[in-house]
Amino acid sequence: MKIAISSGHGKHIRGARGNPVPPQLDEVDEARKVVERVADYLGEAKVECEIFHDDKSTTQSQNLDRIVAWHNDQDRDLDVSVHFNAYDHKAHGTEVLYVTQEELATEVSGAISDAGGFTDRGAKKRTDLAFLNGTHEPAILIETCFCDNTNDSNQYRNNFDAICHAIAETISDTTIGDAPPRPERPQRPPVAPPTTGALLHVIGTCSWFGGPDDDGVSSDEGLAFLYELEDAPHLFLPWQPDHTSGLARRLDPQTFYIACRWDYGTTPKDMLRDQTRKALVRAKDKEFLAYPADWGPHEDTRRVADLSPGLMKALGVDTDDEVEVIYPASSE
Repeated sequence: MKIAISSGHGKHIRGARGNPVPPQLDEVDEARKVVERVADYLGEAKVECEIFHDDKSTTQSQNLDRIVAWHNDQDRDLDVSVHFNAYDHKAHGTEVLYVTQEELATEVSGAISDAGGFTDRGAKKRTDLAFLNGTHEPAILIETCFCDNTNDSNQYRNNFDAICHAIAETISDTTIGDAPPRPERPQRPPVAPPTTGALLHVIGTCSWFGGPDDDGVSSDEGLAFLYELEDAPHLFLPWQPDHTSGLARRLDPQTFYIACRWDYGTTPKDMLRDQTRKALVRAKDKEFLAYPADWGPHEDTRRVADLSPGLMKALGVDTDDEVEVIYPASSE
C-alpha cells in the first residue's frame, strides 16, 4: 500500500488558530507535526508514504491547487489531508470528512477519538471541499480536534504519539509496534437499570433541532409522530415561520422538547403523542422535563438526543456535550 499525506493550508496561507496559543493550537503548525509523526510510524511498518507541506502558495486558490496537484502526481492508493477544526471555543471532538470513503473515515475518527480522549463526531460526507473533490484516488480529510478548544488542545498534547500511531495504523490497516499509552475513559453509570422502570434510559452526546433557524430540516418537513398542530399546540409558535410549511420549523425553540431514537415497540407513537408523559433530561447537575417531539438524531451522528435550543441553554450544554434522558420521567 502507498499513502500520500499532506498538512492542510500552508506556511503563508494559515488555517485556524486558537486564542490564546498556547494553551490552544495553531492548525498549520500542528498539522505538520502530525503528518511527520504519522509518516515515522508508517516507515516503521515499511508502509510506503510520501508527505507534503505547502511552503510556497500565497493565496488560498494557489494553496488548494498545489496540494491537490501534488497528490495527483503521486503513485499512491490513498490520499490523506490533516487539519484541525475551529468554531466557537466550545465545540470539541474529532471528525473525518469524506466523499466516497465513509467506512475508512468512520474507523479513523473512532481511532483518533479513542487515542486522544476526544468526543467522536464521526464520519461526515462533504461534497464541497477542493481536496476531496480534486484528488483522483480514495481520500479522507482528518479534522484531528478543535484547535480553539482548550480541553481538546490539552488532550492532543498529552496524547500526541497515541493519536499519530492510531492514524498510521488505521489508514494503513497495519499493526505498528506497541501502541503508546492512551487516556483512561471515565466509567459511565449503567444504562437502563431494571429498577428504574424507565422505558428509555440513555446517556450520551446531544445536539439541537427545530424552530425557524434549523436549516438542517427542509422547510416542509414534518415530525415523526405529531402530525397536526392540534396534536401538541404547546410545542409550536403561534405563527408559521416565513417561507416554511412544516411542523419541524414551527417548533418553538424556547419550549423544552426532545427527540430520541424511540423504539416504537416499547414507546409507541400514541404514547409519545400523549403529552402528559414527559422525559427527564439531565446534564451538569441540572435537570428539566421535556416533551417528546420527534424521532432522532440519525444513528450516524452517534448522539443519543436532539434538544430544543431553549432546553440546551437551560442545561448549559452545547452540541456534543453529554446528557442523560429518562422516559417517562421517574419523577412523574
